[in-house]
Amino acid sequence: MRALTAVLFGFSLLLPAFHATAQAYPSKPIRLVIGFAPGGGSDIAARIVVKRFSELLGQPVVIDNRAGAGGNIATEYVARSAPDGYTLLVGSIGPLSISPSLYKDLGFDPLKDLAPVSMMSIFSNVLVVHPSVPASSVNEFVVLAKSTPGKIFYGSSGNAGAGHLAGELFRSLTGAQITHVPYKGGGPAMTDLLAGQVQAVFATTPTAIPHIKAGKLRALGVTSAKRVAALADVPTIAEAGVPGYEASNWYTLNAPAKTPKEILARLHQNFIAALAHPEVVAALGNQGMEPAPSTPEELAAYMRAEREKWARVIRDAGIVAQ
Repeated sequence: MRALTAVLFGFSLLLPAFHATAQAYPSKPIRLVIGFAPGGGSDIAARIVVKRFSELLGQPVVIDNRAGAGGNIATEYVARSAPDGYTLLVGSIGPLSISPSLYKDLGFDPLKDLAPVSMMSIFSNVLVVHPSVPASSVNEFVVLAKSTPGKIFYGSSGNAGAGHLAGELFRSLTGAQITHVPYKGGGPAMTDLLAGQVQAVFATTPTAIPHIKAGKLRALGVTSAKRVAALADVPTIAEAGVPGYEASNWYTLNAPAKTPKEILARLHQNFIAALAHPEVVAALGNQGMEPAPSTPEELAAYMRAEREKWARVIRDAGIVAQ
């Protein structure tokens, strides 16, 4: 009994220091890691939210773009970082819910090695084509792709990313002969599309909308189940002639697993508040996105459900890691 009392007394002495540490967080700048090059959808969304997030936390939040491997490099980096709240991840569908079904030696398990903080946004991609492509609708694009096998290339932000899987789902449902070209982010893919190096991209709305409005790209359909407010005249791919088609994109905020609960709670509270700020809501809306705050538990369940969904698509389409 005396030994137990001594242990409990010693533990009680540690509690004030532990709580003081949690309350002092953050005491230095925070690194927010993004798995894609600047100019892509996740980069644009993060830069909209990060200003207000920094203000609420009382410390700078510095964006660190670590492009490569469809976001897996950045995700593994954060998963292996110290769980102290100073290295965070802008997560996305590719590394969090698609890559686990593609790679046997991924180097991380998103559900075990990352702590969910909140969903940032769930939104649609949009199928856009270069103006030189002689197709003004989804059906015309399918007919063109079938009649010119091997000549229609679509770019994406990386192998096994949301844009890649959206394209493979499209190909499997329509029989369109389109060929995937992976890039290190949505920005580089969009650059080559604008230059006519590829003919199409299943692009994030932030990267596509400015070029659509400028007349530099033609939008054929959005990948979500319902139309996007910022592109109200663009039909969903399902209503444009591909029944059952739906492929949503999403971004999250995650921390390394074992990050103290008090720090995760502070991050969640301030991130939710940042997403609710009118300027953030308006800026995301202009990019075709809406805030989608969640609890950590809701985000974990969503990531698990998405993993199961895309595992079936990968298996049925015979997609392999490159």
